Amino acid sequence: MTALRSRRRHGYIALGLTAVAALALAGCAEGGGDDGGDSGSVEGETVEIAGGITGSEADNLQKSFEQFEKDTGITVNYTGDKGFEGNIVTKVAGGSAPDIAIVPQPGLLRSLIETGEVKEGTSEVEANVDKYWAPAWKDYGSLDGTFYAAPMLANLKGYVYYSPKSFAEWGVEVPTTWDELLTLTDTIREKTGEPPWCAGFFSEAASGWPGTDWVEDLVLRQAGADVYDSWAAGDTPFTDPDIEAAFDSVGEILLNPDYVNAGFGDVKSINPTAFGDPIAAAVANGTCALTHQGSFLTANFLTAQTADGQTPTIAPDGDIYAFILPGVKEGELAVEGGGEFVTPFSDDAATQQVLEYMSTPEFADARVKLGGAISANTGADPTLASSEFLTEAMQIVQDPNTVFRFDASDLMPATVGSGSFWRGMVDWIDGKPTPQVLSDIQAGYQD
Repeated sequence: MTALRSRRRHGYIALGLTAVAALALAGCAEGGGDDGGDSGSVEGETVEIAGGITGSEADNLQKSFEQFEKDTGITVNYTGDKGFEGNIVTKVAGGSAPDIAIVPQPGLLRSLIETGEVKEGTSEVEANVDKYWAPAWKDYGSLDGTFYAAPMLANLKGYVYYSPKSFAEWGVEVPTTWDELLTLTDTIREKTGEPPWCAGFFSEAASGWPGTDWVEDLVLRQAGADVYDSWAAGDTPFTDPDIEAAFDSVGEILLNPDYVNAGFGDVKSINPTAFGDPIAAAVANGTCALTHQGSFLTANFLTAQTADGQTPTIAPDGDIYAFILPGVKEGELAVEGGGEFVTPFSDDAATQQVLEYMSTPEFADARVKLGGAISANTGADPTLASSEFLTEAMQIVQDPNTVFRFDASDLMPATVGSGSFWRGMVDWIDGKPTPQVLSDIQAGYQD
């Protein structure tokens, strides 16, 4: 999963009042027929899908429809757009929305639903979501109790990447609690004489988002799902003691010059260091022992090299592997992640067939086996994933015992989630006191 795709939701353009008003007044989206799902022949019909997935991932998404096209006679055209999150606003406002949009942010999905242009999900699609996804996923695709959009793929955050070979040399093991992680960090520091962790917050206009993932992980693990939900909804403020405690815990690593920033400099080198390829290269060549990032970082290792110039293998006994950031107590599995929502702007029969197919295990299997992707669809086969690592990640998001929550910054208003929260993380790394940072982030709700 490429870094671009994994963070494309973090390039969201805030929906200003004018834009939202324009959307609300827009006419019916292009392709949004009035036939109410006519059951007539769909052979020869074309369904247009748009989203922010680009490059090889877009090619694989298109390939996922090959058998479906042969079976139904429907042609599916997917168009990837790096500026999708902003451009979909303009297209809907201008009456030229695609038949289906793949929306990667629940907040953006809610804004689109509120225009009245998004079609409600059919009973068939809703039944598939009820059968194959955890209830939280349906909630993210619904508004005010009405179901609209089925989930598609998923990504899992909160991984800590490391070298199994180095762990064996140092005589250390994967930690099972947060305290054990801190002990591990101390041990690696003692054995190497170098900072164990590397981190990069630079992502152009989205700089700071890797820090939000750290904080979200600690809120979920330390304060629990209820506090996390309340915080993501804006009911628990950033200035709350539970949120400050999460910042303090993250600071035990990221603000400690003995622990960061391996291979790049001191604490303040975190902000100018890019989150993707440089970090993967540092882990691969051994200058960085530990880094925190989502499942998508595996794609960055494809262009990295080990110290002997080889492409690193990602396996429990390979050059690189990863474990989920542990919780306070051993055995607790609470994770955050993301995904996309298949959002209909047309209710013609061909579009409805595509929507139903995309909510099935068959679609999930078709896409997953093409590589670099996982799905939370519990009917899909995780052994089809393109690596052992992705198989394990898929099993985690499918497990009904996993406490899964969507990325909190993606659930917050854009003025906070992709605004003051991102900026606050940059300021925090630069040395601004935590209480002031928390107040500054909270002020984003007033913007």
